[in-house]
Amino acid sequence: MSDETAAASQAAAGAAAAGSRAPWFDGTLDEAGLQALGRELAAQLTPPAFVALRGDLGAGKTVLARAIARALGVTGTMPSPTYNLLLRYPAAEGREVIHLDLYRLSGPDESSELGWQDLGADHEVVLCEWPERAEGELPPSRVEVQLAALAGEPTLRQVQVQVLGEQPEVRR
Repeated sequence: MSDETAAASQAAAGAAAAGSRAPWFDGTLDEAGLQALGRELAAQLTPPAFVALRGDLGAGKTVLARAIARALGVTGTMPSPTYNLLLRYPAAEGREVIHLDLYRLSGPDESSELGWQDLGADHEVVLCEWPERAEGELPPSRVEVQLAALAGEPTLRQVQVQVLGEQPEVRR
């Protein structure tokens, strides 16, 4: 774990102990740090879990989704689901990772065509890029990740992770 990730982890744990809703993580990371954060987040997820990955094109959503999936035991090639919209991967311990990319949807009504209502089974971890395309359909209990490229720093990303709702499977 990077020093930045460790410091954010300690701050989040302290805030949680104090009863506040501080971000689970808030910091600036390079690609290696983003991958480390993905591994740490994956270690905290117990299905069913939903992770909403927000950010502009090139912000690192797919990098983080792959890191989470790999840490959950997904092997083999993991293409971006941009054109397929939804890809399923078997993972360790009987889990399944569902990777969605909703960029090409024009609105929430199209999400039903993906079988949206069937997502979130007891063995699934759903990683959703561009969740704003299905905003009204998102589960109230989820992990929200906001990624942003930093101006003048092409290798760094500002990352904030927030746990929403009652999500006991994400612990700190």
